[in-house]
Amino acid sequence: MKFTELKLESQLLEAISYMGFDTATPIQEQVIPVILDGRDLIACAQTGTGKTGAFVLPILNKLVDNTDNNTDTLIIVPTRELAVQIEQQIQGFSYFIPAEAIAVYGGGNGVDWESEVHAFKHGAAIIIATPGRLLTHLKMGNVKFKNIKHLILDEADRMLDMGFIEDIQTIISHLPKKHQTLMFSATMPKSIRQLAQKILHNPVEISLANSTPAEGIDQKAYLIFDEQKVKMIKHILDGNENFDSILIFTSTKSKINEIVRSLNRIGFPSHGISSDLDQNKREEVLRDFRSKQIRILVATDVMSRGIDVKEINLVINYDVPHDPENYVHRIGRTARVNAKGEAITLVTQKEIYKLRNIEQLIKASIPKLIPPDNIGPVPSWDEADPRSSKKRRFSNNKRYPKVRRNTRQNPLLKRTEDGMTR
Repeated sequence: MKFTELKLESQLLEAISYMGFDTATPIQEQVIPVILDGRDLIACAQTGTGKTGAFVLPILNKLVDNTDNNTDTLIIVPTRELAVQIEQQIQGFSYFIPAEAIAVYGGGNGVDWESEVHAFKHGAAIIIATPGRLLTHLKMGNVKFKNIKHLILDEADRMLDMGFIEDIQTIISHLPKKHQTLMFSATMPKSIRQLAQKILHNPVEISLANSTPAEGIDQKAYLIFDEQKVKMIKHILDGNENFDSILIFTSTKSKINEIVRSLNRIGFPSHGISSDLDQNKREEVLRDFRSKQIRILVATDVMSRGIDVKEINLVINYDVPHDPENYVHRIGRTARVNAKGEAITLVTQKEIYKLRNIEQLIKASIPKLIPPDNIGPVPSWDEADPRSSKKRRFSNNKRYPKVRRNTRQNPLLKRTEDGMTR
């Protein structure tokens, strides 16, 4: 469906055209009319489907003729990276619309704080905030939300995973009783449905391709030993100039610096990004990654939903995520909005069960490839699979190793009364 068929104002259509968009994604096609009609909504869609545009565009459409200085829309997000990403998208789409937006998150300096206070008191039309920072402003009396018309919870499942449920409920208690509530989530666990029942009024439910990777992603997996991972990455990248934007995910931020050092050492300039960096440095790294001044970025799962960079060619899972949902979010950083991309997962023997859980979630088998000879001896998929042979699994049980007796006399061993040596 063309954006021109969605009953959007001419000023917004001009901005959409200016941004280079013409056709709405499936989630945008279904969500935008619902929001324009004023209905509450709970929408479930995987990352990379154009979800942000699905709620930003109809909100901006309502603000086309807005002339007051009140805050119209509050968007609550789990991370500062996502807050900045949404703010930037709003700035792009609102090129021809007088709608001010500000991202409110922790980790900034005194100037940032004063800007946030000014926005709260003088009414930025749209405020995108992380729960913790917003609660701080609420407790200090900086926030006036009596004119809020729209509440949007983005990445609601992530916020619940991070323990923000009570914070969200506290924030909602400060809002007017009459407002439109929109909830977006990549997954739909029981906790999300319970929250929806509490805060949504007769909502429209929309669910698109939940927990499945985008069709444009070429997935594959290699079974190797842990110490071979950097060597395997070198093999993947050697001579492959087509990969000019590469994202490497690891499950712990303690590994980031180690991976970055190893890649730099073998001739692949890399940078890491985690919560250990201050906000200015993180924004600088992301800015350089977007502009392709940084080719390889190493990040954690916390960043998997907060990195919105077009044309990421390759995602490498340095280790297999424990939560299968995180696999979908990680590889969803590539092949965004119908593009093509590649996702490679490096698997060790002890991580095979995690890969199996991922395959159950996405209802597909990930192609399992054999590493090249120059990587060295590697485990076999068949032999490493604990389901392949109960007998082999018992004989290899390390808790009860077989004792190999040495018949040669050893003067250091003394035989006890029960015949055992000590």
